[in-house]
Amino acid sequence: MANVFVYGTLKRGQPNHNVLLDGTNGCATFQGRGHTVEPYPLVIAGEHNIPRLLNLPGHGHCVVGEIYSVDEQMLHFLDEFEGCPDMYQRTQVRIVVLEWEGMHSTPQESPAAERTLQCFVYSTATYPPEWVHLPYHNNYDSRGTHGLRYNPRENR
Repeated sequence: MANVFVYGTLKRGQPNHNVLLDGTNGCATFQGRGHTVEPYPLVIAGEHNIPRLLNLPGHGHCVVGEIYSVDEQMLHFLDEFEGCPDMYQRTQVRIVVLEWEGMHSTPQESPAAERTLQCFVYSTATYPPEWVHLPYHNNYDSRGTHGLRYNPRENR
C-alpha cells in the first residue's frame, strides 16, 4: 500500500472523486486530511481549468488536501489517469496530518512533534512559463469563488 495526497478534482465532493471509489480501478482508503509541509504553487490552468500543483517547492502556499492509502492497482490506474509521466509526475512530498482517520497505521512523529507522512503527489511535469504568474490557491474547490469551472473529461 502507498499513501497518495490528492489536492484537486480527486478530493471528496469534487468531479473526479468517483474514480477512487471504483473498485475496478483498485483499492483507495481515505486516511485523513493534511497539507504540504512546504509551500507549492497550486494554480487553475489550461483550457479545461484543471488544478495543477507546480513542482516549485518553496513558492506559493501550503496546499490542503486528502490522504489515501492505495494498492498497486490503484496507483497504476492513477498514473494513467493523471497522464504520468507526460502531463504529471509522481513524486514524494511530506504532508502535515491535520485529521487522521486511518485504522491500521499512524503517521510518524517528526522532531517538531508535528505529525507528518510521506505521500506520493501528482505535480505538473511541464507547463507554460506564464502559469507561474497565475493566482496561487491553498485549497481547491471546483465550484470555488475563483469562478474557473472545471471542464470534466466526458465533456471534452
